[in-house]
Amino acid sequence: MGETVRSDSIDSEALSDDLSREVYCILGMPIDAIDLPSVLARLNLAAAARSMLFLSTPNLNYLVHCHSDVEFRDSLLLSNLCPADGAPIVWLGRLLGVPIKERVAGSDIFAALKSVRGPERPLRVFLFGGDEGVAAAAADALNDAHTGVVCVGWHFPGYLSVEELSRDSVINAINSVEADFLVVCLGSKKGQLWLKRNVERLRTPIRAHLGASLNFEAGTVKRAPAIFRRLNLEWLWRIKEEPYLWKRYWHDGWTLLYLAFFNVLPLLLYRIMTIRQSKEQLTVTSERQVDHSRLIFEGAATRKNIKGIISALRATLADHRRILIDLTAVSVIDSRFLGVLLVFRKMASFSGAELVLTGASSRLERIIRLNGADFLLAPAARQSSEAFTLAKTSAACEVDPAFGTRA
Repeated sequence: MGETVRSDSIDSEALSDDLSREVYCILGMPIDAIDLPSVLARLNLAAAARSMLFLSTPNLNYLVHCHSDVEFRDSLLLSNLCPADGAPIVWLGRLLGVPIKERVAGSDIFAALKSVRGPERPLRVFLFGGDEGVAAAAADALNDAHTGVVCVGWHFPGYLSVEELSRDSVINAINSVEADFLVVCLGSKKGQLWLKRNVERLRTPIRAHLGASLNFEAGTVKRAPAIFRRLNLEWLWRIKEEPYLWKRYWHDGWTLLYLAFFNVLPLLLYRIMTIRQSKEQLTVTSERQVDHSRLIFEGAATRKNIKGIISALRATLADHRRILIDLTAVSVIDSRFLGVLLVFRKMASFSGAELVLTGASSRLERIIRLNGADFLLAPAARQSSEAFTLAKTSAACEVDPAFGTRA
């Protein structure tokens, strides 16, 4: 019963329905199992339809921020598309059974958009941020190259806070040029937070933080040769080009080891031990009360049964009320099921509803916590895991503020 979204099956309805995405939960982040051509298809469709598409490109640094900053994590949950940018995310996903075929880096996405020249007008981009002079240089380079991307505006706001960058004058300047794609370069943390806080105010249909792409276009940083990218050594080249990055990579590397040992290894063992259970059938019963709706799941809440899970969730979403997912009779869960819940939680919130998981056994609660999705649990269950979460965050996920404005 698995469901895969291919590029040729994407339509305008899919743009507004996150449940059409093939999303998995990797340590609390929604990750789309999608290839580069499919990403380009979604972006081009969003541009043509002027439909909002918040693109995030999670890498290891995003994972670190996700575990130390709730608002940063929420920016990923709010996103409409999250292809795996970093090689470590691809490796972690494959260990957890996520069918990620390839790394889809933000820089590769932008480069591919430049190479596509269809019969329609080129993609209109607005460049926002970067160091002084970078956006202007990137704009000149793009327009001189006469590719499938043209720059219709840029703005260097200076090194301001998210609040200062959210002034009406800044937002209005961006909206006034009617670009198709807003490319942000404020540093991953600041950029994601700025995009999240202004998601309703921005009128540019596609928006993403692609800081490195801006530097590559301006020529201030040279991108790693293809051989480095194929060998997953682009991080080493980046240190050569931008030496200050070694501290970030060192810290992120230790965090990766911590999460691999304390989260990924137990989840891998759980996956091996539940292979037979994961193939069981799933039944879903719906109960409607005055103040809430309850979906009672019984069996394997896994990728095999995801089509039925999505159908049940779609039907319940129309109720616009508190939605309880009862896991009392669930034998096993996986990252695909949790990924669907992550996007359904966002859709429920937009519809004025609330999603809460109830009835999970202590074993399932632990698996949900190890997957970084404990915020889906009922309040009592979340409180019981508070010490676990705080200990993990303080031990391995402290973010160095020195890199708050870097790409």
